[in-house]
Amino acid sequence: VLSGCGVYDGTEIHEASAILVHLSRGGAEVQMYAPDVPQMHVIDHSKGQPAEAESRNVLVESARIARGKIASLAKLTTAEHDAVIFPGGFGAAKNLSTFAVDGKDCKVNREVERVLKDFHKAGKPIGLCCISPVLAAKVLSGAEVTVGHEEEEGGKWPYAGTAGAIKELGGKHCVKEVTISFPVNSHAETQFTHVDTKNKVVTTPAFMCETELHHIFDGIGAMVKNVLKLTGK
Repeated sequence: VLSGCGVYDGTEIHEASAILVHLSRGGAEVQMYAPDVPQMHVIDHSKGQPAEAESRNVLVESARIARGKIASLAKLTTAEHDAVIFPGGFGAAKNLSTFAVDGKDCKVNREVERVLKDFHKAGKPIGLCCISPVLAAKVLSGAEVTVGHEEEEGGKWPYAGTAGAIKELGGKHCVKEVTISFPVNSHAETQFTHVDTKNKVVTTPAFMCETELHHIFDGIGAMVKNVLKLTGK
């Protein structure tokens, strides 16, 4: 499920691409969706500032990542899919919800809420990375998720305050890494992904941490691997 195209006003493109690569490697068939709604605003990514008087549609922009093969989120049903995955990017907090503006008092897009509740009710896994775990924390009461660390640590975790918001939303936050610490053990992947086995929610911090891209890629791979494992296929 995409939220636009571009980290500051839509889907984080590197995260979406990593998810698609790992799903492909895992032998999964993929269909992409996005809500057919206006973006909260448009950011000029070369300046990091809002582009005044410009508006874009979330579905239309998401189609860029999907290479045109995308459908309205209203058409997504649990009967046709084994799992659902949400990349991060500010679009999850701006277009899929109002978290960027309202924090713990945020509202979640109606179709996003429906999808999360439907997959949860059907016992089908839900994967989320970066900022998108806030969606599960808001919609699925008591869900266990991670957005990484709970302290900024000199700027390494610039969005660490999100962990506190997750707790205020009624979720449980679990501290996780983006890189594997040494010595590596047989359960290394559990260091950078959290699996809520009760709710079948799998999360990883991704770009919540300031680190190298390959670490983000590997953490997302662990998330995807666990999502696919939970499908039982």
